[in-house]
Amino acid sequence: MPDTPKPAPSESMLKGGKPTLRTIADITGFAVTTVSRALSNAPQISLDTRKRVHEVAAEIGYLPDRAAQRLKTGRTNVISVLLDPHEEILGYGTSLMLGLAKALKNTPYHLIVTPNFINDSNVDAIRHIVRNGMADGLIFSRTEPFDPRVRLLLENGFPFVTHGRTEFTTPHPYVDYDNFSFAYEATKRLIARGRRKPMIILPPKRMTFSQHLLHGFMTAVREAGVAYEIPTEIDLDCPVDQIRDYISRRAGEPDAPDGFACGGEVSALATITGMSDHGLTLGVEYDIVAKQTSKLLVNIQPKVETIYEDLTDTGEQMGRILLARIAGGETTDMQVLLKPQINFPAPQSGG
Repeated sequence: MPDTPKPAPSESMLKGGKPTLRTIADITGFAVTTVSRALSNAPQISLDTRKRVHEVAAEIGYLPDRAAQRLKTGRTNVISVLLDPHEEILGYGTSLMLGLAKALKNTPYHLIVTPNFINDSNVDAIRHIVRNGMADGLIFSRTEPFDPRVRLLLENGFPFVTHGRTEFTTPHPYVDYDNFSFAYEATKRLIARGRRKPMIILPPKRMTFSQHLLHGFMTAVREAGVAYEIPTEIDLDCPVDQIRDYISRRAGEPDAPDGFACGGEVSALATITGMSDHGLTLGVEYDIVAKQTSKLLVNIQPKVETIYEDLTDTGEQMGRILLARIAGGETTDMQVLLKPQINFPAPQSGG
């Protein structure tokens, strides 16, 4: 059937019930089969035709009959996201979802968010989704070295992508931030500023990126031959008041740390508050290098030096990888390690 459009109908065609494929066909002048294939982004349909059909569908508020599509294609057109409500990374959910939305724009896929509570790997939730065919793909974070969720999805051949890596020998799709480089560069920066005893607050040990942060931190302090401290009473999942109280107590004890590598803005703010309890001034008696994911910290505490992690870009890359995986792309081509964005000013000696 040719793509030649017919004359546009009157606006009366838009009145009435729910818009259908026939509504779009009447407006554009294309055949219903052409409209259907254009909405599915079939490569056999010209780009101009696809663009026109998508524009009209958006203008009139057309929504596909998902039940009918599932019967026809076997797909749900749903991507499920297991999202963590943890406090440490400011703007995590918002930024990640924005990136995912960019990747899924002009596709038939919808995002459904399931809370992934701290200390719960949500294996049962993933098993339920897979067994009942409730989504075409999954996205989740906070990976563990031998993550049972990754194993389950690999064994079932179910499309997924993780924010973070594992240590499985079988490759799997992921987008990860180079936390080794973050910790290494942050610690080197503290030492360059004259700090004699850096500290790093790590995520829970079960998380893969905890190992990466630890490795980067230890590499830097061993190269410099300086003292260091790694607290065992707190981690990045602790409530902010618990981190603050620990830092405050430690600041009042002998041989306290004078440099802090913080994996997020919340722990950096908690550290500043705890140190100020003892009259210690940021940039004078101590320094902080923190991972930045929002504009909050740099605006209220400009003396904190930061290394940026672009979570919107992370979400967009995860979305694109998952779409490719659903389409049958090779797993080995779907692993992305994002490098830290470092732009430190010239170093100055600390007090």
